[in-house]
Amino acid sequence: MHTVAVLALDKVIAFDLATPIEVFTRARLSGGRPAYRVRVCAPKPRVDAGPFTLHAPWTLDGMSGADTIVIPGCTDPTAPIPEDVLDALRSAAANGTRIASICVGAFTLAATGLLDGHRATTHWLATDTLAELYPAIDVDPDVLYVDNGNLLTSAGAAAGLDLCLHMVRRDHGSAVAADTARQAVVPLEREGGQAQFIVHDRPPAPRGSEFEPLLRWMEDHCASPLTLDDIAARAGTSPRSLNRHFREQTGTTPMQWLLRARVRQAQYLLEATDHPVERIAAQAGFGSPTAFRDRFKRIVGTTPHAYRAAFGSTKSAAGQVEIRL
Repeated sequence: MHTVAVLALDKVIAFDLATPIEVFTRARLSGGRPAYRVRVCAPKPRVDAGPFTLHAPWTLDGMSGADTIVIPGCTDPTAPIPEDVLDALRSAAANGTRIASICVGAFTLAATGLLDGHRATTHWLATDTLAELYPAIDVDPDVLYVDNGNLLTSAGAAAGLDLCLHMVRRDHGSAVAADTARQAVVPLEREGGQAQFIVHDRPPAPRGSEFEPLLRWMEDHCASPLTLDDIAARAGTSPRSLNRHFREQTGTTPMQWLLRARVRQAQYLLEATDHPVERIAAQAGFGSPTAFRDRFKRIVGTTPHAYRAAFGSTKSAAGQVEIRL
């Protein structure tokens, strides 16, 4: 039987810890036989899990014979990892054990050096920190999970479910994975990636920047058919000079900044109104619904329809906002 060891460190995030336990213990083969044996392993018997204390029945030795090790995140992902934990993970990897991280558990896996030279992900709020601390890792902030064969990483919270179900499908096929997903009342696959959950703030400009008034004007007029010449005229400069100085202060071009402002406006309209996509495309300043759908998917990682299904709301007869679940 396939053995899954779940690593429990102090300050472990309870949701991350429970996710692999729930998914793998629910998985059943034909005839109802369990597909996995699950062990909770820790460097010491008692683990501080924040609101509760966990008694781990297995020590780190329990990971040595496991087929898969899952690393949940901890509340402080940058905290030093005990050297015996890192050694146990490196030894397991050398023996061919599959190792997967959930959410900011990627920081623990990164600390082993095993992810160097590989693509990986983590919670979108922590991707910049992961990339800064571990520059040898190719950090992808947009995806729900990354499968490098025996090294896998997932984005935040519920993306751990996606990753665990993906591993069940790899191990036992789609039928077993689909049955496990039904028991957990989650879809086997979600459309889009982590990008749809990211809050896309406008690219920053230094406080007191000469472009602050221009950025406000562009935000207010993003639905208008603005051209680079229009923006340059508003700024009182040439298009070439505007492009150069704008990139220096914001890290992007005026037209790319405008496109993101239009996408942010479209996200708001998809969330707060029941307007058809064609109308939203026009309200957000896109020339056509086709151009809108293409740009929206490039930036957000999913379609306008799927985004509305996940985050939209409609006005009830009483005039209150009713969230679609």
